[in-house]
Amino acid sequence: MALWDRIKESAQTMQSQLEAKKNDLKSGAFRDASMAMCALVAAADGSIDPAERQRVAQLIATNEVLQNFPADDLQRRFNDYLNKLITDFDFGKVSVLQEIAKAKKKPAEARAVIQIGIVIGGADGDFDKTEQAVVREACYTLELPPAEFDL
Repeated sequence: MALWDRIKESAQTMQSQLEAKKNDLKSGAFRDASMAMCALVAAADGSIDPAERQRVAQLIATNEVLQNFPADDLQRRFNDYLNKLITDFDFGKVSVLQEIAKAKKKPAEARAVIQIGIVIGGADGDFDKTEQAVVREACYTLELPPAEFDL
């Protein structure tokens, strides 16, 4: 199986698992951590172009699991986290990882945050090394083994 197909299949599997847990994923900690994860993956290479920002925003708006929350609220949070990362990536990353850590109290939410990172990272068919690295770092932040997610 080609790498592209494996990435696509993995992202689809993660999305299916997320949808199965949709009713359990309604807390503010999950909302904030998932938006922080989206921003972290989008800015993983240290920069983000307007097309990439728009693509991730579109994925957030259409993700069934995230429809538990108002779209404009998600968009504002995503942009706030992204702006922290764009302003100073290293400092912003510390702040964003602190947001992600808030999901640690509920294992199902913590796993869902990682799965959202994988879905966002794999959405363009190229879950590249920098994206994988930030999702792996989020695994450590959430005290989850990266191997559980093939990272």
